[in-house]
Amino acid sequence: AVNVVAMVFGNTGDDSGTGVAFTRDPNTGEKQFYGEYLPNAQGEDVVAGTRTPFPLTKLNDINPAVYKQLLEIFEKLENHYRDMQDIEFTVEHGTLYLLQTRNGKRTPYASVKIAVDLAEEEKISKEEAVMRVTPEHIETLLHPYFTKETMESAEFLAKGIAASPGAASGAVAFDPDTAEKMVREEGKAVILVRPETSPEDIAGMAAAQGILTSTGGKTSHAAVVARGMGKTCIVGCEAVEVDQKTRTMRVNGKTINEGEWISIDGTSGKVFMGKLDSVKPQGLEGPLAKLLGWADEIRKLGIRTNADTPRDAKIAREFGAEGIGLTRTEHMFFQEDRIFAVRQMITSSTREQREKALNKLLPMQEEDFYGIFKAMEGLPVTIRLLDPPLHEFLPKEDEDVKELAEEMGMTYEELKTTVEDLHEFNPMMGFRGCRLAVVYPEIAEMQTKAIIGAALKLVEEGKSVVPEIMIPLIVELEELKFVKSVIVKAADELISKSGLKLDYKVGTMIEVPRAALTADEIAKEAEFFSFGTNDLTQMTYGFSRDDYGKFVGHYMEKGILENDPFQKLDRVGVGQLVKMGTEKGRSSRPDLKVGICGEHGGEPSSVEFCHIVGLNYVSCSPYRVPVARLSAAQAVVKNR
Repeated sequence: AVNVVAMVFGNTGDDSGTGVAFTRDPNTGEKQFYGEYLPNAQGEDVVAGTRTPFPLTKLNDINPAVYKQLLEIFEKLENHYRDMQDIEFTVEHGTLYLLQTRNGKRTPYASVKIAVDLAEEEKISKEEAVMRVTPEHIETLLHPYFTKETMESAEFLAKGIAASPGAASGAVAFDPDTAEKMVREEGKAVILVRPETSPEDIAGMAAAQGILTSTGGKTSHAAVVARGMGKTCIVGCEAVEVDQKTRTMRVNGKTINEGEWISIDGTSGKVFMGKLDSVKPQGLEGPLAKLLGWADEIRKLGIRTNADTPRDAKIAREFGAEGIGLTRTEHMFFQEDRIFAVRQMITSSTREQREKALNKLLPMQEEDFYGIFKAMEGLPVTIRLLDPPLHEFLPKEDEDVKELAEEMGMTYEELKTTVEDLHEFNPMMGFRGCRLAVVYPEIAEMQTKAIIGAALKLVEEGKSVVPEIMIPLIVELEELKFVKSVIVKAADELISKSGLKLDYKVGTMIEVPRAALTADEIAKEAEFFSFGTNDLTQMTYGFSRDDYGKFVGHYMEKGILENDPFQKLDRVGVGQLVKMGTEKGRSSRPDLKVGICGEHGGEPSSVEFCHIVGLNYVSCSPYRVPVARLSAAQAVVKNR
């Protein structure tokens, strides 16, 4: 086919010209015509930048009749296409010609505002408005970001795995203590740079503007914690080599000293030299709040959050979370006022010693849970019992080992041997999860008392509390029975003694393939399931979630993997375990409540899959709650 089109000329005198216009402001979304006009010119004169165009109203000064005709056409085109239009036009000797129209590109904020305005003008439905906004738009509006122009003009250093969105600039700090000191004493913004973070780094991560690690993937410690805190984070940036002795880092041949400034973009994974200016986020208000309200009317999935502190719980609730799907109790143990007692507990050689240490921790844990329950009053809160390998809590520095040995009445050599014996070769599949509660039931007993004790305090104050106690890493029904019996005994004794009424649930995480395969048996004892898809992906693929970043990029480049399975739920393999586990569990317990609490809970494709297989809720980090709300609504519309 051949299209033959008459050429029109805007460069034939002052009664001619060319222009580009939008039917709404593409930057703000405001309902006002936005554009430029250049008299006696062709389109390439505008594009080349050799002449400066005038505001669109210049055409009204030159030829009011043509300007009026143009505005009428704007209205007609937008009403027809039901979206903001980007229009190119030419005026030849006073006659208006349209060259093209198309849906106009716009900023994330404008996307939301235009979609909401068009729905309120009844040009599109609320469902269409929800479908016209992307999850990426939402994330941009909730985090600071670097503009494309800013990044293009900056000195690029390296690229890693984008783990938590946003834009951050700060002075480099190579350990958490230095990060805290630079913020507290020098008032500096800081980027914490580590080979990889551990739970001991929590305070430094909280003080920093952003986190950069040379190893790890999207579900590594740094990534998970940063997302929960709403911190910008890049992981697996292998070009970064940290030298703790010289307090420097080398990046592709460039040496950067501690205290020098770098900038990181958590959306693209790019690292830049120096301090870049970022654009502040718009926040959850105005048109975005209205759009997400419409999404809530459409979606079927509940949206919960992963939160370990009252602050996180409060933020998530403000973002629309309907409860907590995962509270990781281990994150509470690393605070300065309790880590010593935790270490005493771990290195105890007798039950009496262990219980003495646990009695120190009990009021601290109870206080933690009280704050979280209060922030989530009236909404369900799922608290996971202690999960990680014990060696993560143990001292690494000789001075700390000596201090602990003295307190425990042991020699330095005896404690050093104990610490070395507790080290595990494959800790992700070692002595962790419910196995801790089987070997040391007193740990589960203490945590249960803290959970129920906190809940009873609030009940006494007239508050509504919905505690759910979750047992991690179950692989066998008898294992679940044993740990559940410890929990129920401790909980019922406290409730009975208080004389108050408190309902609670005991459920489990499905994180191991065997648990999904035997879910019908496990559901006989578990009152709810929560799929921990981070570990389930790890164990199904046999990929270490801390080391897979070394090769998964190559797999994707070579077409072996289409997506990173820790970022986007693998529907064919891991997803089938989720589907099967849900169906088998409900065959034994029809009213079984099922959710997921892995990082997939905030990823749009994964949320859609959870909707398709009939889960009750997804749980994600606080700053991804709005994304999950939108994605859950879009899943309904797509699969109707």
